[in-house]
Amino acid sequence: MSELQGTGNNQKFDDRVDINAEISSLEALVLMGRSFRLLRDVKMLFAVKFLLGTIAIFPILLVPWLGKIIIDQVLLQKPFGETEVAFPPFMDPLLAIYAPMAPIEIMGSIVLLLAVLITLFGVIGGGAGVRMNFTQGQDNATQSEAALSSGGSTAGGLLGISEMMITIKLTQNIANRLRTQLLERLTRLSMQTLDDHRIGDSIYRVMYDAPMIPDICYKLSFIPFYIMLSITINVFLMQYSYGVVAPELVWIAALMAPLALVITLPMSAFARRINQKSRASGAATTNAMEESIDNIGAVQSLGGMNQEKERFSKKSSESYKRFLAAFLFQMSLFALGYGLVIAVGFYVAIYITDGIIAGTMSAGDFSVMFGIFFSLGMSCGTLGKFWIDLQTNVAAARRVFFFIDFGTEDLNRDEQPDTGISKSIKLKEVSFKYTDGLWALRNINVELKIGELVAIVGPTGAGKTSLGYMLPGFLNPTKGKVFFDEQDITNTNTDWLRDQVSYVFQEHMLFSDSIRENLLIANPHASEAQIMESLQTAGAWEFIQELPEGLDTVLGKAGDTLSVGQQQRLCIARGLVRNTRILILDEPTAALDPSTENALVNSLKQAAEGRLVVVIAHRLSTIRQATKILFLQDGQLLEQGRHEELMSNENGHYRRFVDLQADPDYG
Repeated sequence: MSELQGTGNNQKFDDRVDINAEISSLEALVLMGRSFRLLRDVKMLFAVKFLLGTIAIFPILLVPWLGKIIIDQVLLQKPFGETEVAFPPFMDPLLAIYAPMAPIEIMGSIVLLLAVLITLFGVIGGGAGVRMNFTQGQDNATQSEAALSSGGSTAGGLLGISEMMITIKLTQNIANRLRTQLLERLTRLSMQTLDDHRIGDSIYRVMYDAPMIPDICYKLSFIPFYIMLSITINVFLMQYSYGVVAPELVWIAALMAPLALVITLPMSAFARRINQKSRASGAATTNAMEESIDNIGAVQSLGGMNQEKERFSKKSSESYKRFLAAFLFQMSLFALGYGLVIAVGFYVAIYITDGIIAGTMSAGDFSVMFGIFFSLGMSCGTLGKFWIDLQTNVAAARRVFFFIDFGTEDLNRDEQPDTGISKSIKLKEVSFKYTDGLWALRNINVELKIGELVAIVGPTGAGKTSLGYMLPGFLNPTKGKVFFDEQDITNTNTDWLRDQVSYVFQEHMLFSDSIRENLLIANPHASEAQIMESLQTAGAWEFIQELPEGLDTVLGKAGDTLSVGQQQRLCIARGLVRNTRILILDEPTAALDPSTENALVNSLKQAAEGRLVVVIAHRLSTIRQATKILFLQDGQLLEQGRHEELMSNENGHYRRFVDLQADPDYG
């Protein structure tokens, strides 16, 4: 089942890029290995946590045997060695101390020892330890946010607090590195991929999927080691002390770990599948919310509030249903596992009782046996849960690594020229076909020289924007090549390429920040003089002077506190302040009044001195001032030249296009 398809023909999830989401067992192991390798960047923190966690295991081993001494030697006042049960070797130093003591002295020394152990290691034998978990619900989103800064230790006391702080730092370090890497990859996706991929899904992957991967690192490194060490030690102790008097219990102890795996391993694929779908449906809910808020103006103007509410409600209900299925699955396994532990506990209690009656064991053996079986039960339960939890996190890891591995604009672009473009852009036999099979451009041959003001003209759907996207490498030709001077940009470093081009989109892309910060994002090192010159060239300085805070005025969402024309001029100024050799403007005068348009076009003609300015336009008052006009129709470059030259051909395509325009400025 893919993220795109639900059951039958009903679309459940929104992703149009990452649609083959099934995870095989081999792929799961590969993802676990990749997650584990992230620990290489935090080797020192990992080593410290590993050391502290290992130390925390050993004090727990003392507690059941101290309980046996309290019951047998303090309360019942029996001598040591009355039964065939042997104390383990690590108890020999304590036994040598306690043997000559009176019962009250033994009790006092044990209380003192426990006080020291509690101070250093916390709640001993209870498995509580210390943990920093922020308030969270049961859904993926809040669990992921809490996981971003969570930490804990199986120990308590001073050691537990120290390990918890190390764990928090380790978690944040891994998660932040991964989130940053994922975001960096998403920002470098090709335009085609970005058009297909949903913003809400990207947010979900960065915010809610990436924080789950540090947990894989811990589960693959600490948990197997600690579990196997604990199980091995406890089974050894059972064999050492009770191998003669209770061999059946030794076999039960040895079989508990394999039983836990037998129960959980067959459920791995199902666990991955339901958690993948849970996360995909959560991302679809985020998509629905993001799209509704982003297009709230259209929603309100069309009276679509109720429809959007219903659309979001369906997505949200689907998300909760998917998560509930995953949650109930985990709870079912939890109930089954701990039900078996309880059943084993009853059998152990009956067996020990029979042993006490028979005289082969003492009442103090209740403390030891239940302590060992409790520890084994917790370890084996954790072992089974460990594997199922890994499947949950593998679903998140797959979603993160999918885009980390996804082909970006930097693919095969290692060449970086020593100097910037100085002569021209050449397109040779350039054709481009979109993924839907439609050709946007066919056999384009043209040279655009530095110093020219070029206008790209044509009817709707002619391929104007596609041609504009070819110049900075937003799109790669299906056929043919694009050259900057003599450099084929297909093999050129993307950062170098973008340093040559500033592209001002038709949509006004402004940030909810100050005007100054919106300009500096294009050129962080721009001087005040450069900023002023760019604003004046774009015709934006006049309205900025009238704002209360001037350049430091903070804009609203996407610059909506400005008029459309003001947004357009500010975006043009941002393109100019970048000061690149190539400036591309997509419909720069669409929202300007005639006088502002004329002033801007005159300024652009001056700006073309020493750079190439390309304008995608339909207004003749803008087009006819260009030094070169490219006329496109149906993806083909039919004519090129100056306005007067093209108009002189009475049967020309450009002339026919102009005659059809009802532009009052055309004389």
